Amino acid sequence: MALQCGIVGLPNVGKSTLFNCLSNAKAQSANFPFCTIEPNVGVITVPDERLNKLAELVHPARVVPTTVEIVDIAGLVKGASRGEGLGNKFLANIRETDAIIHVLRCFDDDNITHVDGTVDPVRDKEVIDTELQLRDLETIESRIGRVQKQAAAGDREAKAAAEVYGRYRDALAQGKSARSVELLNKEEEKIAHDLFLLTNKPVLYVCNVDDASAATGNEYVEAVREAVKDEHAEILVVAAQTESEIAELETAEEREMFLAEIGLEESGVNRLIKAAYRLLNLETFLTAGPKEVRAWTYRKGSKAPQCAGVIHSDFERGFIRAEIIKYDDYIHYGSEAAVKEAGKMHTEGKDYVFQDGDIVVFRFNV
Repeated sequence: MALQCGIVGLPNVGKSTLFNCLSNAKAQSANFPFCTIEPNVGVITVPDERLNKLAELVHPARVVPTTVEIVDIAGLVKGASRGEGLGNKFLANIRETDAIIHVLRCFDDDNITHVDGTVDPVRDKEVIDTELQLRDLETIESRIGRVQKQAAAGDREAKAAAEVYGRYRDALAQGKSARSVELLNKEEEKIAHDLFLLTNKPVLYVCNVDDASAATGNEYVEAVREAVKDEHAEILVVAAQTESEIAELETAEEREMFLAEIGLEESGVNRLIKAAYRLLNLETFLTAGPKEVRAWTYRKGSKAPQCAGVIHSDFERGFIRAEIIKYDDYIHYGSEAAVKEAGKMHTEGKDYVFQDGDIVVFRFNV
């Protein structure tokens, strides 16, 4: 399931520093691997404490986490929608991603030049928003005339599309992102999906702060919170420079001590990876046995046969049932056999909607 989050931001906001920290995320998650598909695409393991807990009980030959892809996209400058700087490359790359991690500079440092001369994360956000909105408006304008003609000729599908296109055009012309437009039904959702609008992608705002603000934030972060309060978007506070220092530490004990000293329970990199996973609307089911304890990724809301297909297409094609153990029950009773004896394993059919953390054995026949 190769879904990607793209890291975007103006030059010198700490975007690449964060990406480099993510590339060292194996240091945060035991010895799980990090690999690079291209110079700017990283496949990064998703930290999941449940895997370690299960491994302590099952003693498997190996532990396999799930992953998420993070793309470091070229820095954007004002005028990108007209091709300024690397604008065309930026917009093409972001179109290929499924969600956006928008890094905002929320720290002062005279040694790091800001592209606009002063630090103002809200202004920086608006620069990128505007460029994406302008490109989306171009997309709408290039299509709306045709569907309006078809709608006038009595085409019902074109009429529905013209209605959605018109609402998007109005919002974008007012400086609002496409994600602010409320969709009324599945038909409208399909129309919207087929447009692939840049500002319809889910977004996570990452406020890059100085070391002193890593635990509590600062006035720049509060300004961002106020600016995005109506977007229903998550905000994450991370000190990229601090994360670089954490990534260089050799042992988990050293990292824990470092985090405790600055008032954090978990590294910003771990929190960012988990947030990216949620942003993509992903959840995890687990399998546990002597050969391996493994995390598997599925789209939230998926039913049992779809999740079976994540392991192998034969599992989905010949699906019979799923035998489910809740994670908390497995930990409480200590083994699959003990869970069965306690009557806590339940059997589910094709209509069962998987829940995050389900431990499963699939029964199938092909």
